[in-house]
Amino acid sequence: MKLSSLILQRSLEAMDKKKNCIYSIKLTQHQAQKLKEYCLARLWDTYEVAYADFAFKGNGINIVHYNSGKTVVQGKKTEEFVTFVLEPEITLEFNFGQNDDPDPLWFEEHAGLDESGKGDLFGPLVTACVIARTDGIKALLAKGIKDSKKIHSENVILDLDAKINSQKGVTCKKMTLSMKKYNELYTSFGSNINRLLAWMHSRSLLDALQIQPVGRGLLDQFSKAPLVQRYLGHMDDFRLDMETKAERDPVVAAASIVARAEYVRQMRELSKLAGEKLQKGAGAKTIEQAKILVKKFGDERLGEFAKLHFGTAYIARGLVPPGDEFIT
Repeated sequence: MKLSSLILQRSLEAMDKKKNCIYSIKLTQHQAQKLKEYCLARLWDTYEVAYADFAFKGNGINIVHYNSGKTVVQGKKTEEFVTFVLEPEITLEFNFGQNDDPDPLWFEEHAGLDESGKGDLFGPLVTACVIARTDGIKALLAKGIKDSKKIHSENVILDLDAKINSQKGVTCKKMTLSMKKYNELYTSFGSNINRLLAWMHSRSLLDALQIQPVGRGLLDQFSKAPLVQRYLGHMDDFRLDMETKAERDPVVAAASIVARAEYVRQMRELSKLAGEKLQKGAGAKTIEQAKILVKKFGDERLGEFAKLHFGTAYIARGLVPPGDEFIT
């Protein structure tokens, strides 16, 4: 099948795919407690459900955890919640919507884009673009490249990042903002993290294309709107597709590792500045740590470590958060 036909087929399949509005999973006691703490930290409303240990109502989402251990997530933002919160922060397992069948397009020369740090209170937002030829893609797979969220060792992430950057036939570019610059730009982009993220992705992509031009790229989807594409309107010879779970593509997986590795390096430096290891995520532990930093350095310096628009940052400073921040 020709490349153009494959692209058309994949686009039609994506258009036909309906979003899951209900999802159920069995959680351990530890996972259930983490989920409960997540909901409480965001001041979600509680409600009573028969035979349930707890139930919460959030922004476009309802969560019920039953005494049996079964948890049900329901609402228009079910897919986003499972993808961006439940799996990466609670279960640390990634099974939602997975398809192990390789896509022939994975092995065509293309760009892959992903980011790291978007859902973390502490540390920067990092975007990365990786472009790889067919031989480079096969080499990346042989080296064990996979979605960074499936790799729990920071040292392994850093080791794989070095291998990706040194691989022949592969180009890597990333963009990182200092915490001060991030907080400034967040406001200048209309207090919309997705707009800021789209701009950063476009910068990483354009830098990579200057070195290794290709005709298409795949972005791990973070917004329904084609935000990144708006920065590429002048590029008639390049097509950027979007998919959820795009890290199944080995080039996107490589980008996720490059972005995560830079996030890890930045977090280690920020931890030195803070005098303690900073927590990842945006749950109850990060709130307590942010409160400690406020006491230690004052309100005015929290922005050196944290994303100030997060509800957890407001709570740490004794302020009322403006709303939920897990999906923007």
